[in-house]
Amino acid sequence: EAYYRERGAAYRNPHEERVGAALGAVLLRGGVALGLQRVLDLCCGSGEVTLWLRAQASAGALELGCVDGADPFTSEAYRERTGQNAEVWDFKAIANGAILDDGRDPYSLTVCSYALHLCDRSLLPMVCYFLSIACEYLLVLTPHKRPQLHCPAWGFKLVSEQVLGEGEREARTRARLYRSLNI
Repeated sequence: EAYYRERGAAYRNPHEERVGAALGAVLLRGGVALGLQRVLDLCCGSGEVTLWLRAQASAGALELGCVDGADPFTSEAYRERTGQNAEVWDFKAIANGAILDDGRDPYSLTVCSYALHLCDRSLLPMVCYFLSIACEYLLVLTPHKRPQLHCPAWGFKLVSEQVLGEGEREARTRARLYRSLNI
């Protein structure tokens, strides 16, 4: 938290290219037809996921509705790059149901890139539970095997898993797509 509080306004994900490659592997070539009417870019950083989705929609590669961002630490960087405000939910707020507080329709997809493994283990079950109520699909991009979601106990079923990048472990991205059991 200290790192993001200090540097959040100027944050840029150093793995933006890998995030885009993983999104392409799942959303363009993954074989699972996902509706993208409402997307949540959770732990949105400076908007890497949002900008990639917009670029693909502009190119006609996918149909995209609205994209919302959420991040308590990098909302200023997100606004600067995407031109829109982000929710300021942190994992604790989500575990307490904040994602449901405004009565919005469920998200068709939530993407959490390079962040869910940072969630405190004690919060992770409730974070997943509330996400399973708030979104039909959850795409987790991570540089390693964490987090391990306990399916179906936490409200999701694993649909697909891909590991992108060969060679050095630091150059890999794991993309796990889950479907909610609560929507």
